Amino acid sequence: MAPQLRITVDRSVCDGNAMCGLIAPHTFDLDESHKATVTDPEGDAAELVLEAAANCPVRAISVADAATGAHLYP
Repeated sequence: MAPQLRITVDRSVCDGNAMCGLIAPHTFDLDESHKATVTDPEGDAAELVLEAAANCPVRAISVADAATGAHLYP
C-alpha cells in the first residue's frame, strides 16, 4: 500500500513555473496568484509527486509520509 503523503508548497518561494502540475497534474495546479497549490494529495502516485517535487526549480515543495512524519523530499 502506498503511503499517504503530506505535501507542502512554500508559496513565498514558488515562482509559478508549473513543472509540478505537468508531472503530477491530479495533485498540483496553479491558483489565481499563479502559485502552486495541492488540489488532491492522493491524485497521483507517490512516485509522481516525488518526481514533481524533485523537479521544482525553486525547491518549493516538500513531501512527508502523513502517518510517520518521515521526510520523503527533500
